[in-house]
Amino acid sequence: MSRVALVTGASRGIGAAIAAALAEAGNRVAVGYASNREPAEKLAADIGGLAVAIEVTDPVSIEAAFTHIESTWGKVEVLVNNAGVTDDGLALRMGAEQWRHVLATNLDGAFNVTTRALTGMVRSRYGRIVNVGSVAGLTGSAGQVNYAAAKSGLVGLTRSLARELGSRHVTCNVVAPGPIATDMTAALSEERQTQLAAQVPLGRMGTPEEVAAVVAFLCSDQAAYVTGAVIPVDGGLGMGH
Repeated sequence: MSRVALVTGASRGIGAAIAAALAEAGNRVAVGYASNREPAEKLAADIGGLAVAIEVTDPVSIEAAFTHIESTWGKVEVLVNNAGVTDDGLALRMGAEQWRHVLATNLDGAFNVTTRALTGMVRSRYGRIVNVGSVAGLTGSAGQVNYAAAKSGLVGLTRSLARELGSRHVTCNVVAPGPIATDMTAALSEERQTQLAAQVPLGRMGTPEEVAAVVAFLCSDQAAYVTGAVIPVDGGLGMGH
């Protein structure tokens, strides 16, 4: 069945792959972007979707995005919170703004967008929410206390929402990727990329499409009995966490 879906941070990388996978599954997909308008518009054109500007830390921007989607297609029934940033540094040297910026986007942003989407989902007694976490949120990551804390916070947010929303047939899950081959990892040195891959039991980085396939399943009607789950897509990197 065709559903209205919104993916934040969807102009490239994992978000773009998720948007494409949801469209392939028959959904009408709003491709959310903060600043990368051109790639978002191109992706939207390619998948028959809708490019929507949405800054997840700004309630006015969120409201405008939802109003645009709702007036075009109707209420959002599938939400993927993928928007995220990094601003790495050791805790000893991390300033308050460096901490706040990452938490505001990666954790507060997911809460902000979710609460706006929930009104429609609860009313129609149907919803799929997937938060894109990280293996770093389960294992910790040196030099990324802000990012790991935000991604760990998504787990608590997700599991609490799953308990609150179960009676309304709204599911909420986390997909936790490990090292994934994206523009972000491509910018690392070849040596660092080799080191990352060597830590993974499967011996390689994952692809955005491999993450997207799991997200698409959790967003489907077939996943109606899966909620409050944290599903790693990490080649075994975070086993036991």
